[in-house]
Amino acid sequence: MMGAKNKLFVFIGIAMIMSSPSFSQNDNSYIIDQIVAVVGKNVILESDIENQYLNYRLQMNVRGSSSDIRCQILEEQLFQKLMVAQAEVDSIEVNDVQVEGEMERRLQMFITQFGSQEKMEAYYNKSIPEIKKELHDIIKEQMLAQQVQAGIVANVTVTPSEIRSYFRSIPEDSIPQIPTEYQIAQIVKKPPISVEERLIVKERLIELRSRVLKGENFSTLAILYSEDPGSAKKGGELGFYGRGQLYPEFEAVAFKLKEGEISNLVETEAGYHIIQLIERKGDYVNVRHILLTPKVSPADLLLARNELDSIANLIRNDSITFDEAVEQFSDGKNKNNGGLLVNPYTGSTTFEAEQLDQQTSFVIEKMKVGELSNPVPMKTEENEDAYQIVLLKKKTKPHRANLKDDYSKIQAWTESHKKEKVIDDWINDKAKETYVRIIDEYKSCNFRHSWEVR
Repeated sequence: MMGAKNKLFVFIGIAMIMSSPSFSQNDNSYIIDQIVAVVGKNVILESDIENQYLNYRLQMNVRGSSSDIRCQILEEQLFQKLMVAQAEVDSIEVNDVQVEGEMERRLQMFITQFGSQEKMEAYYNKSIPEIKKELHDIIKEQMLAQQVQAGIVANVTVTPSEIRSYFRSIPEDSIPQIPTEYQIAQIVKKPPISVEERLIVKERLIELRSRVLKGENFSTLAILYSEDPGSAKKGGELGFYGRGQLYPEFEAVAFKLKEGEISNLVETEAGYHIIQLIERKGDYVNVRHILLTPKVSPADLLLARNELDSIANLIRNDSITFDEAVEQFSDGKNKNNGGLLVNPYTGSTTFEAEQLDQQTSFVIEKMKVGELSNPVPMKTEENEDAYQIVLLKKKTKPHRANLKDDYSKIQAWTESHKKEKVIDDWINDKAKETYVRIIDEYKSCNFRHSWEVR
C-alpha cells in the first residue's frame, strides 16, 4: 500500500534524472536562479525545484501551479542532501564507472519511454553526450543517497504481531481492494535449433567480422544486422557493465580484449556475438557487439506443438499428473517448482492480469481453475520461439485485503511502513545536528519532518 505522498516521492526520484538547470526542452522556461536551501555544505537551487515540478506536471498531466507539490519536492531534496552529507561523514564513495553504468541503465529507461534515442534528443534539444555530462553529478548524488538510505533500513524486520497490529490499525474504509490474481503453472517445449541453422548463423557472423577487419565500421554493421534490439540502434554499444552482469562467456572474452580489438565468435544463451572493446575502467567494460540468433524451424515448432498436445491429452485422461508431466517433459527453467510461473515484479507466484504477457493473459482469461490449455506459442527468456500448455491453479475474486488470504502483501506493507518510520526518525535526528537554512519563501511549507529552519 502506497500513499499519495510516497507516490509523489517515487516519481520525483525518477524525474530528478532530467532536472538539471539546463534540462528544459524550452529555453524560454528558464528562471532566475537562487539558493532556496542549504544542508551542510550542499545547496538546493530554485531551478532544481522548478525543473522537477515541470517534469512532474509533464508526466502526471497536471495543469497549473501548486505550491504544495513544490514544497514536497523541496523536502525530498532536503532529505537527499542530508543523506549526501551523511555519506561524506561515513566515507561512502561512488566512482565514475559506477555512475556511468547507472547512467546507461537510466538512459535506456527514458529512451524506451520516448520511443527512441532520437526522440529524446529532439525533446531536450541535446545530444546523448551532452545529456550524460549534465546528468553525471545528479546521478552520483542520488547513488550516494541510496546507499545511505539502504544502510538506515538494512536491519528492519517485522514480527507476526507487528503485521497483525499494523493491519488492524488501517481504517476499515481504507483497507485496499485486491484485484483478481492468478497462479499459473506451465509445461514448456523448446524445440532444438538445427545444426544447419547454427552453421548458417556462424558463417554470417564470420563474414561480418571479416568486413570489420577489412575496414568497415563496426557500429554501422551493428545497426544494420545485429539482432539485439536494445543496442543495435546505438551501433551495438552496451555501456559500462561490471563483472557478473553479463553472460559469463561474453564477459570472459570482453575483459580480455584490448581497446578497439574485435573478438572471435562468442556463443551465449542469446546466440552468437562478435565483440569490440570500446573502453575498460577497472572491473567495468564498455563494449559494442553484433548479435545473431539462430532460429527454430517451423517444422520443429510444429513437432513441439504436437508433442505438447499429446502430453495435454495424457494429463486430461489421468494417465499422468501435471506435476509428473512437468518433471518428465518440460524444458522450462521452472520445472523444479512444479512449473509455477514466478512474478518478476513481486517474486511471488501470483499475478494480476496486467503483470502477465499478453498471450498468457488472453489464454487464462477464458479458463476455469484446474483447467489445462491447448498448446500456445510463447517466447522464452532468451527470446526463442517455443510452445507451452498452461494450468490455471488458482484464481481469486476481487476482495478487500485480509490476513488469511493476503498475509504476504500485508507483511510487505507493514515492513514498508516500519522503514518509513525509521527514516522519519533518522531525518528528525540528523536535521537537528546539521546546518539547515531555508529561504523565507519556503518557510511556510507544511513539511512532514522537523527541519531546523533558520
